[in-house]
Amino acid sequence: MCKSKKKLSKEVMEPKQKPRRSSSSSTKKLSSFTDQSSSSTSQNLISPNGSTTSFIFNNFNNNNNNKNSQSWASSSKSSRHSLSSLKGALLFPEQPHIYNFSEIRSATQNFLKDPLSSSSTSTSWRCLLRDQNVVVIQRKFRRKMETDEVIEHVAMICRSHHSSLIPLKGASVSGNYIYLVYEYTQGVNLSEALRNPRNPNFTVLSNWISRIQIASDIAHGLDYIHHSTGLGLGFVHNHIKSTSIIITEPSLHAKICHFGTAELCGETRNEIQDPNSEVGPKKAPELKKCESKGLKFEGTRGYMAPEFQWTGMATVKSDVYAFGVVVLELISGKEAVKYEVDEESGGYTRVSVIETAAKAAEDGGTGLRGWVDRRLKDSYPVDVAEKLVHLGLDCVETNPNNRPDMGRVAGRISQMYLESQTWAKKFSPLTDFTVSLGPR
Repeated sequence: MCKSKKKLSKEVMEPKQKPRRSSSSSTKKLSSFTDQSSSSTSQNLISPNGSTTSFIFNNFNNNNNNKNSQSWASSSKSSRHSLSSLKGALLFPEQPHIYNFSEIRSATQNFLKDPLSSSSTSTSWRCLLRDQNVVVIQRKFRRKMETDEVIEHVAMICRSHHSSLIPLKGASVSGNYIYLVYEYTQGVNLSEALRNPRNPNFTVLSNWISRIQIASDIAHGLDYIHHSTGLGLGFVHNHIKSTSIIITEPSLHAKICHFGTAELCGETRNEIQDPNSEVGPKKAPELKKCESKGLKFEGTRGYMAPEFQWTGMATVKSDVYAFGVVVLELISGKEAVKYEVDEESGGYTRVSVIETAAKAAEDGGTGLRGWVDRRLKDSYPVDVAEKLVHLGLDCVETNPNNRPDMGRVAGRISQMYLESQTWAKKFSPLTDFTVSLGPR
């Protein structure tokens, strides 16, 4: 007892000596931790001008954790530093990959490998990259982007995760093209799931619960993109359509493709557009201005909002419009836009799923029942289907200011999903019954 009291009194009498030693030791350990954490994996990225640039991403390894535990014991400052490092390691367990262009070229067999899909604006290949099954998508930059800006966006998007989004693994740049590497997901796109080209009368989405589940998955994924990615207000997807949604096997859940493509390709900035302005004939001069400046934009027929066609500027409201079209496709099983032969004139007539849905909604319950996909065999909750049709029509309002926010849309669809589950339990077919062949 006497010895402990002497030690205690000595610490009280000499408060300055111990903090000085602690401060110097903690400073050394902090500097050594900084030096240790600065050692990281460096990957090469080829910039648009053809030069190769090296980028460094911090890597939290076991040695850093050991240093953190030692500095925790030494002083309160190092303990706070250790806690923040541990928090960073937990929040960002994966670091984005900046692939060397030679890796992309090797994985795609010098781009001679059969493409998974191809269009006028992009080409994709399924390949093996760093022992991972991935999909490489080649897209052209829509505007000039600084290399640091690309790296910053890649890092942020790779750290954003949601069950309804196919994650981005990394990227590479060569010349005017960017190569986006996504995780491969087994399944088919929603367009093929609804409209089987080999057998139009068959669909894997043959029951109502699977369709309302897909609508809920897409709504929550898009809500996450708009509000929870940390990329700032106004971040959009700009590629919502039935061919950009993968239906996984065998769970039949929906995952949104091309997450981050618009941001990384420079599709989200345009000096012409006012996102809060209304749509009308007065937009025609801006369209001429867009054409005179040589600015181009891309979109898919049937999914482009009216203001997007006038201005070429993608916003969260244009995403809501495209989502509404997908919802109407889910309910009816019809294409967004198709052309049918007019028997009287012999020409072609444009048929839009929005127009047919609006007409069915005007006719009431009977009209909606005739418009809903017949392959559901009238086995669905009529009241929920009507609510979903009206929600889809709200999303495709001509005035973008009248379209609901995706957070509100996701909440309403979640409620419809619960109502559909209650309906399914109430009207589920009998699965447990017995047959008696004996005399009564």
